Amino acid sequence: MRNDSRLSRMLHVLIHMDRHKGAATSDMIANMLNTNPVVVRRTMAGLRDQGYVRSEKGRGGGWTLARKLEDISLLDIHQALGAPPIFAIGLTEDHPECLVEQAVNSALTDAFKEAEAVLVARFAGVTLADLARDFDQRFEQISKCR
Repeated sequence: MRNDSRLSRMLHVLIHMDRHKGAATSDMIANMLNTNPVVVRRTMAGLRDQGYVRSEKGRGGGWTLARKLEDISLLDIHQALGAPPIFAIGLTEDHPECLVEQAVNSALTDAFKEAEAVLVARFAGVTLADLARDFDQRFEQISKCR
């Protein structure tokens, strides 16, 4: 099963957009992500619908942030992307009448719910500004080493 990397990729894009002067075109973003501009437009549309980015058509158009990084959490972007499943591990339902399968699925379901609640709470507590500050610190450390 493939990993869903949209959250990571969109967080990356949004921080770059914050640092970029002017609008970022779908082509620019697609180049950055090594994907197709149509995929970028489709994905960014979900962020636009939730008010995190704006889009302008035509010459000089593109995508810009609609909110400050401080006002956007990881959870906000996760939800704007449709809240994809956090875990790729799934339950088996080959023999729903089997009591062993029922016991296993019950235990796994409870564990998944607990783990997801912890992760979602963490997502809610981290803003894109936190990520940008982390980048700035890493960049400063590299610059000092040169």
